Parts: sequence; C-alpha cells; structure tokens
Amino acid sequence: MKSADAHVLTINGGSSSIKFALYEADKTLKRGLYGKVDRIGLSGTNLTFHNADGKPQAGLNLTATDHKSAANFLIDWLEKQNGFASIQAVGHRVVHGMKHTEPEMVTQDLLVELHRISPNDPDHMPREIELIETFRQRHPKLPQVACFDTAFHQTMPRVAKLLPIPRRFDAKGIQRYGFHGLSYSYLMEELARLDTVAAKGRVILAHLGNGASLAAVRDGKSMDTSMGFTPTAGLVMSTRSGDLDPGLAPFLERTEQMTTKQFYEMVNHKSGLLGVSETSSDMRDLLDHEQQDIRAAEAVALFCYQAKKWIGSFAAALGGLDTLVFAGGIGENAPIIRARICEGLGFLGIELNEQHNAETAPVISAQTHRVTVRVIRTDEELMIARSVLHLC
Repeated sequence: MKSADAHVLTINGGSSSIKFALYEADKTLKRGLYGKVDRIGLSGTNLTFHNADGKPQAGLNLTATDHKSAANFLIDWLEKQNGFASIQAVGHRVVHGMKHTEPEMVTQDLLVELHRISPNDPDHMPREIELIETFRQRHPKLPQVACFDTAFHQTMPRVAKLLPIPRRFDAKGIQRYGFHGLSYSYLMEELARLDTVAAKGRVILAHLGNGASLAAVRDGKSMDTSMGFTPTAGLVMSTRSGDLDPGLAPFLERTEQMTTKQFYEMVNHKSGLLGVSETSSDMRDLLDHEQQDIRAAEAVALFCYQAKKWIGSFAAALGGLDTLVFAGGIGENAPIIRARICEGLGFLGIELNEQHNAETAPVISAQTHRVTVRVIRTDEELMIARSVLHLC
C-alpha cells in the first residue's frame, strides 16, 4: 500500500447478508466505517453501519432481491462516503477453496476455478463470486483478494481428510475440508498473543453461531474439524442438520417422494434448531421459551449434547486437552450454553468458574482445573484485512 491514507475494504458475504469494513492499510489495521446489508432477498432488507467510534448510525432500507443488486447498492453508498477514494484493495471471504491453501489475488483464471467448484457449496459460493465480479465490473482496476475459509484446515492429517467412500472420489477432491478457517486463524493468533505456550498445545476451538463447528488444533495446526466436504456436516446448527445417517435420503425419497433438491433444502434451511423446535433458529428465542416449550428445550439440549460429544472426541484425537476456546455469536454471548456444554467434562479437566462464566470473562475456567477455558471474540474481517495487507 503506497498512500499514507490508504484503506482496505473487507467484504464478507453470507447466504442473506453482506458485511463490510474499512481498515487503515498499515500495521495497526485500525477499523473505520463498518456495517452490513442483511435480509437480502427477504422483506425488510436494510443497511446498518457504524462509524469508527462504534456508534450506530441511522439505517437505510432497500430493495435487494439478490446479492448483485445488494452489492451495487452497497457500492453506490460506499462511493459517497469519506474514505472510499482511498481504498487500495478489497478482500473477500470465500467459503470453499478446495486445494487453495493461501489467500490469492483475484484473476480471471481464479474466477473460472471458483465457478467450477461453486456447486460444492451452492448456498455461499455463487453469491461470493457474484460479489467479486460486481466489484470487478464497477472498479476493474481495484485489486481484489480471495481469502479461503477452508485454508486453515489444509494441515489436517490424511486420515482426518479421508471420507469412507470409493477411492476414485478422493482423486476428484471429495474429502473433508472444514470451514470457519478465517475465524479459527484469528482465534489462534489471538491465543498466541495471550499465551504463547497454550497456542502450541492441545486446543479445541468452538465457533458456535448460526453456523457452528469445532476444530482440534495441535502446535497451531488443524488436526481435525467437525464440518466436512460442505458446511452442512458436523454439529447441529441454526437451520442445518449437521451429521445425518445417509440412509435417510433414500428413505425419504421412497416414503415422502422427496427429491435431491428438496432434501438439500431441508437439511440446510429447515433443520437444526429450527427443525427440532419448529419455532425458531435463534438460540436466544429458544432459551427464552425452553421452560414453556418442550420442543425449544429439546433443540437446546441437542445442541449442547452434540457439542459436548465433539469436544470429547477431539480430546481423544489430540491425546488430551490443554485449552478450550468458545467463540461465535452463541459461544461469546450465551453463558448458559457454555455451562451446559462443559457440564460433566470434569474427567477431561474442564470445570468452569460460575461467576466468571456468567460475566463472560476472558478466562472462565476454575483455577484448580488443568484445562483453561477461554472466551475470545472472533474477527473474520480483520483476518481478511491482514491477508490483503500481506499480498498488496
């Protein structure tokens, strides 16, 4: 970055939202204007934003039936803001990178490759590609960087990547990839800043939000993760089922005449917390109603039970556990969920300090127990900005 007042713009596109942030392009990477466009394709689409001081500003309503129209609206709006002229590069979160192991400058060849692999994650990839291409059309000379959410897990041993299906599919790249890599990279960097010894030990990272996964890390490298070839696998999530018996698909085809497309829609958008509770995909809603609604109570219990099992299995894979980190919307903000997940894990050396957990202190474990349990607020956008600064 040549200019003293240069900025980096980060774009984090979700299935129905676009998060954005401006960062000063120097070693401090101080965040300025940031916000998001959410409910894209739904009623009530709006743009909300904060200035550098963190104070929320009045939002804007818009009509955006798809990510392209939302991106054009966002670019129109950003062009009118102070600082847009100083943007030197744009960084994008790209969910699936297959064999791409590092952030890369966006080229035509890379776009062709992303289009090729986009069917692997039809909920995210087409929209993310559309965002990149929209910025390219509007500002063709502006460098763009793709930051792959799968890259963190490239260090997994082969036994953790292999899927137990015919070997010919492995040759086509069908294996466990894992996701939430930008979040996990940030969490490990932050853990290293807080405790260099802990970051080199046996760590389980629990990114618990609308999308939820866990990762087993040893010596700073991913050893295993709960998500698989797609983000649908692993732990039960807000609307995703997580792991299922594959025999369920032909059973529902036979008994319900359910097509492959309908099955995909069910396990990604109608299952998880929403499917079990039949009321909400939001953990806050379910906790508010669990005393009166057994369906809400069972959805919460299933989430905590499965997270507990993943922690136990990853502790076995790591040969023990030194540090457990909670992050993500649920992991950072729901003390009762953290407590229920950790309950009964004393045999692994996990025990919480009730007061510290209730206060969401940085360290929430009891002093007498050997596993340190932390809460770290993750920051995917900062990781994107760091990658852009490194490449540009």
